[in-house]
Amino acid sequence: MTNRVILVPYNPDWPRRFEEEPSVLGALFASVEVVIEHVGSTAVPGHGAKPVIDSIVGVRQLAEIETRIPLLEVAGYEYVPEYEKQLSERRDFRKPRVGTREFHLHCVVEGSEFWIRQLAFRDYLRAHPETSSAYYDLKRDLAARLTKAGYTDAKSSFIESVLAAAMEGS
Repeated sequence: MTNRVILVPYNPDWPRRFEEEPSVLGALFASVEVVIEHVGSTAVPGHGAKPVIDSIVGVRQLAEIETRIPLLEVAGYEYVPEYEKQLSERRDFRKPRVGTREFHLHCVVEGSEFWIRQLAFRDYLRAHPETSSAYYDLKRDLAARLTKAGYTDAKSSFIESVLAAAMEGS
């Protein structure tokens, strides 16, 4: 496994691949109210990204996720509790457990700060192609010269500026 970030041009198949997951997840959450959204760069038309589909699952309380961890694992997701050190209000999963990651699943309380920020960032990039293009250019530059950890840190100020604009309603 490489310590470098691999970015690829936009794949018009990403939305379809996302659409397959809610049917899998919907069955696991059939007894609770849940909202499933496609987020991250693969959710922005025309935007290149790491080829991993990011989804966010919004529930009323995290216990609704925690009781379903075994079911998510049966469905092929790996629970990643170490990410809770960064954000304790989130439960993260990835799929498949072995091999090249295809999906990341972020489970949070719907309406939480994480939920709001993820959707605001996605929606702002969708509505502002010039910002999306600048973000992709930045990511390509950073991926060419930094490790994964450095890449993630180096994007932070750009992401925060986009979020500030998104929250202002610009």
